[in-house]
Amino acid sequence: MAAKPQKKNSESNKRKRIPNQKSEGQTSNPKKPKFTSSNKNPKFNPSNVHNKVGKKPSDRPEKEYQKYSGKKDEVGDSKKLGRLRAKELTEARKKKRKKHYTLEQELALLWEKMRQRNIAKEDRSRLVSEALKKMKGKISEIASSHVSSRVLQTCIKHCTQDERNAVFIELRPHFISLASNTYAVHLVTKMLDHAPKEQLAEFISSLHGHVASLLRHMVGSLVIEHAYNLGNASQKQALLIELFSPELQLFKDLVTMKETRLEDIISKLKLQKSSVLRHMTSVLQPILEKGILDHSIVHRALMEYLSIADKSSAAEVIEQLSGSGLVRMIHTKDGSRLGMLCIKHGSAKERKKIIKGMKGHVEKIARDKYGSMVLVCLLSIVDDTKLVSKIIIRELEPNLKELLLDQSARRLFLQLLHPDCARYLGPDDLASLSLSIPSLKNKGVSDDGEAVAEDKVSDAEGNIQLNEGGKKDAFKRRQELLVNSGLAEKLIGACSESVEGLLRSKYGKEVIFEVATGGADGILHPTLDEKLQDLHEAIASIAAQPKLEEAEEHILEQFHSSRAIRKLILDCPPFASTLWEKAFKGNCAIWAKGHSSKVISAYLETSNSGVRELAKAELQPLIERGDLSLPKPNESAKEE
Repeated sequence: MAAKPQKKNSESNKRKRIPNQKSEGQTSNPKKPKFTSSNKNPKFNPSNVHNKVGKKPSDRPEKEYQKYSGKKDEVGDSKKLGRLRAKELTEARKKKRKKHYTLEQELALLWEKMRQRNIAKEDRSRLVSEALKKMKGKISEIASSHVSSRVLQTCIKHCTQDERNAVFIELRPHFISLASNTYAVHLVTKMLDHAPKEQLAEFISSLHGHVASLLRHMVGSLVIEHAYNLGNASQKQALLIELFSPELQLFKDLVTMKETRLEDIISKLKLQKSSVLRHMTSVLQPILEKGILDHSIVHRALMEYLSIADKSSAAEVIEQLSGSGLVRMIHTKDGSRLGMLCIKHGSAKERKKIIKGMKGHVEKIARDKYGSMVLVCLLSIVDDTKLVSKIIIRELEPNLKELLLDQSARRLFLQLLHPDCARYLGPDDLASLSLSIPSLKNKGVSDDGEAVAEDKVSDAEGNIQLNEGGKKDAFKRRQELLVNSGLAEKLIGACSESVEGLLRSKYGKEVIFEVATGGADGILHPTLDEKLQDLHEAIASIAAQPKLEEAEEHILEQFHSSRAIRKLILDCPPFASTLWEKAFKGNCAIWAKGHSSKVISAYLETSNSGVRELAKAELQPLIERGDLSLPKPNESAKEE
């Protein structure tokens, strides 16, 4: 009886035992997973892999798979149907909203064909005629569409003159409304480009009374500017004069006059100056506030406004223009003059804003015909040489060699080397630099109050001495910008590396001449004498190269370089001595003919007695034999 309970306890212990628990003296033998092979090292059999891959799934998974794929297809079909229905709905809405939607779709298909580059001329003409027939009678309605406007522009470009005339006649009553439309404006400008003189005159006359309102419009101002640039002098004046007075908007007869200046118009028509000033302020103020500053007609109107403005009005305009917006104006003649007036009459704070607004655009401005003159004025007036060096000079230095050869950009360096020289700046440029606002300048105001040039004094060389505008001494300002900033050293280095290219260039020869002579007032001496001597030797070494018949024209015989070297001999004795020792000593007979003879004869024409004595012994026999002839005084004066 006592043994039975022990058996039950052992059985119960067995039931409670953990399955993976090891018993004493028993090794672990865990169960292998079902997906592993019973072989310890199974061999790879390709046929087994093929069989496993190609084996069909069981019936139940197959049904589930088919059921799932069917649901996915139904979802995809429903999405496609939804997109198609949405597209049809959009098309239906567009047809209701746009009156000529179907026509626009047809025109778009024709446009894709006619605008191809490789299409035959006859095929394009046929497509253009077909498109114009479809649009006939509806052009004014569909011209405002971004699609139809492009189609019409292509048709205007490639159609015949008769077809173009028909489009012009149809659009004539709607020019003003189309000029203010974002898309139709491009069609209007395209028609003006291809319009004959009669149509252009008719279009400009249709703008009468709407010039001021369109100029205040961001889009409409493009049409006014385009017509202003295409018109002749009288047509330009007709557009401009509407901005002066409300009377001139109402009465066309008053517009046809020869007077171009606002002062003359006021005196002839006996208009009140205060009334004209108020009207121009009401016209120009919204234009300035909206930032419509790119157009030449606006620049001209502002110049006329400043010629009659009082002190406060002129100062307010200068304050508004001083900043980054001025960069958009200085690409025209009047815009450039406005920029110079802002620099000249602006405060130090306003000048600083102008200079900072040019940051990143200096090189582009320097290469522009009119923009470069603004930089010339800035270098001549602004006293803050550190700011000018930091922004203006530093942006010019990376492409110095290219800028020295540029017709416009070279004037900046010439202004620093030889300020206001009549050889490098034309009369119009000097007149622009001397302009001032009558109400803001201290002296030199004309009787009629017009914006005139300040009093000018000519020096012995005929150079015009202008009012610099700054408080700092002119020579000190030049020295800080040119020498202290390191620009002069880089200029000499660029000239030494590109000697031959600069001498052969029509514009580069002027820069290398001024650099080699040391600039006006000896500004590069004595700081850079060693660098200048290296430049003289570089020029002399190129001139000393032998004359070869097959090679490029020698530097002493080329038109521009021979004249530059001749001027250097006459004006720079150190260079004349270096050139004589390296190139001409004992070789003058070789260069006694052609352009090079004028270079040699310069040694006898120079005012420096030491240079004359160097060459006299060798050149005198050539003159006596008739191999070398000295130029007449009149001829040498013309060359200078």
